[in-house]
Parts: sequence; C-alpha cells; structure tokens
Amino acid sequence: MLTKEEYENVRDLHLQGWSISAIARHLGHDRKTVRLYLRGERTVGIRSSAQDQLSAFLPYCRQRLADDPHLPASTLFDEVSALGYPGGYSTFTRAVRKHRVRPACEFCGSAGFGDGGVAPRPADEKVRFEWLELPGPPAEWDGRSPARLLLGSVARPDRWRAVIVEGGELPQLVEGIDQVLRRLGGTTGCWRFRRSPTVWCVDTGRVTPAFARVAKYYGVTVKVCRSDRVSAMDAAHRATVQNWWLTVPDGRSLWSAQESLDRYASALDGRGRTVGDPDQSAPATALLDLPGTPYPLQSCVDRTVMPQGLVPYRGNFYAVSADLAGAEVHVRRRLGESFLSITAASGAVIACYALAPQGAGLRLVDRDRAIVLERPVRPPRVEAPPCPRGKDHLPLSPAARAEAEALYRNGLAPRPQRS
Repeated sequence: MLTKEEYENVRDLHLQGWSISAIARHLGHDRKTVRLYLRGERTVGIRSSAQDQLSAFLPYCRQRLADDPHLPASTLFDEVSALGYPGGYSTFTRAVRKHRVRPACEFCGSAGFGDGGVAPRPADEKVRFEWLELPGPPAEWDGRSPARLLLGSVARPDRWRAVIVEGGELPQLVEGIDQVLRRLGGTTGCWRFRRSPTVWCVDTGRVTPAFARVAKYYGVTVKVCRSDRVSAMDAAHRATVQNWWLTVPDGRSLWSAQESLDRYASALDGRGRTVGDPDQSAPATALLDLPGTPYPLQSCVDRTVMPQGLVPYRGNFYAVSADLAGAEVHVRRRLGESFLSITAASGAVIACYALAPQGAGLRLVDRDRAIVLERPVRPPRVEAPPCPRGKDHLPLSPAARAEAEALYRNGLAPRPQRS
C-alpha cells in the first residue's frame, strides 16, 4: 500500500521520465505495486485484500495443483502472474496456504498447504504444561529443595501425568516433557506453557530459538499464556498433585515416589469432569505418535562425591576414585543415549558408565578403568519410495487450459500474441 506522500513521489518521478523499475528500487516498493498505482488500478491509502486478489484465480490454481500436486509455488505464481494476478509472491503464497489450495498427492501422501509443507495438526487440542513445587523433599533426593514437578494434561478426556525433574533448565525441561508425553501415550499438535525464560523470550515476545527447535523436532506448535490467571482445570490438577504429596511417607526414595505418582494419576483417568468444556460429549483428543528418542540435548547436573567415592545419579551410585570424596563433579548425558560420563569441574572426564535403570539402587564400579562404550547401532533408515510422478512437472492439462481461457475472456489477462 502506498500513502498519499509516497504516491505523489511516484507520480513526480514518473513525470520526470523515470522507469517503473527505477522508481521501485528508489522507494523500496515492488514494481508491480508501482505499476498498479500509476495505472489507477489501486486506491491511495487503501490496502488491497489478498483474498479478493486471488479469488478470481482460485479455480485455475486448484485445477493446476490437482493435475500436479508437487508443482512449486514459484512456478504457479509465474503462471498466475502472466494471467493477470496483481499481488506479490509472499501475498500469493499466504493466500494459497489460507485457502489450502494444494491437495495431498495420492502416491506419496505428502500434503502441502503452501510450498509443500506438512499439513498442520489441529491447533485447538493442547497439552497443558505446568510447573509445580513440592516443598520439603527428603534429604535423599540429592538435597534438592523444593522439588520441581512438571505436569502435563489434556482436556478430553481429563487426563494428566507428572514427573519429578531436577531443575528448570532446557535439558531438564525437554526430558520432563518427553517423559510426560510418553506417559500420556502421545502428543497433540500444540503445547501450552506459562511464561518461563526457558520457553518465552521477554525481549522479542516470541518462543526462544532453542525451544522452537525442540517443538519442530516433535512437530508441534507452542503457545504461551501471557496471563497469570489460573484456569479451573489447572487449579484442580494442582490441588490433586498437592493432595498426593501429602500422602507420600517420609523416607521414600525419589523413584519410589515417582512410581506412586504414576499409579495415582492412572487411577484418576477419566474421573474428572472436564472444566470449562461446554460439550461434555466431545470426542477424546487424538494423540499423535512421538519420535523414537527424545530431542538430543546435553544434560549436565552437579553432584558431590560421597565419602565412599560414589556419585549418586538417578537412584544408582557410580564409583570414582576415593581421593575425590567431597569434590564437586558433573554428570553429563545426552538425552536418548544409554551411557553417561562423570567429569571434573575443569571438564576432564573421570569415568564413563553404561546408564543403569532408574531407581534400581545399583552400585557400579569401574574396576579396570578401561570401559569402552559402544553406541547402539541405529537401524537403517527406511527411505520412502519415490513418487511415481517424479520431479518432471506436468504441462497444462485441458482442464487447466479451459480455466486460463476463462480468465482471458473475463479480461483479467492479455491474450498472448502469436508470432
């Protein structure tokens, strides 16, 4: 859109003999926009509607993409521009995505609503994540006070799961999210969080780039609730978890408490009435499959070596030299891997161990100081068969030619001159 002052500049430069391309480069506008204003086809100060611009060309676009679902958006844009489409490329692709013009390919199953992207998952179904603090955890829980708990819930039916996490940093958050989702049995197309520095950047007003990559890995979108108001459903879940915490006996280990929490949550599945949902008979949320492994982030936690030369981690004890008793060490592990390393504060590796089952109470001793850990062999990647259509895009079909002829008859496009 051009303002009155910008239009006057365009008109003055055009009267001085400037070309349309030179005017567009000088003022920073698209040359098609400049041309439309000089022809009188656009009104100064009024923004044109992208929907109105593409509406006349929708039959042609639908027919063209029905013939060739893999046709690039740039090629289709060139064709409709030659037929008289006045908008720019970004306006065109935005309208194509809005109208969902591109169908799914019957051979390879890819469905793109724009430039060949994956069809968006339903955005009205969310997994709600909440941070809770459990005051006064036992000293055996690595001295963490208060304990942090990540709770995830879905509305239909009313189901929730929660895991006890060690901290609020990104690796701990991602691991907690993955464990909650696997306990729920899948994920929805959207995650909802409250404002947290790990998820939300206050300066930019957007999801942090690191967490955006995590969401892309799981194929979901992220919404942040900017209000501090707690919904009735979230308040009910908080009260339920707090009631469970009051029943946990003193001296119970972290992993025993986690098992108790899992049983408690499973027993309440479907018993809670969905709060705030006017349609109580609505179908249950369809949960989607998760990736085979968590998002591969490097997790690092601090530990103090016990007098016996043991490092506690996830309900097990890993032996190091007894000379390190009382020293601060780091336990490093990449999410999804089956081994860990213990490093000094300087970063030097002290010991490597295969990861023991959580809460097993095992004492692992590296007697020979020569442990070689082999990463599990990844299964071969199964490539999808190539689409029979191939990459050679089809020419105009008779039906597409008929739609183009209709545009010629309506005067939206000049008929090409035959040489």
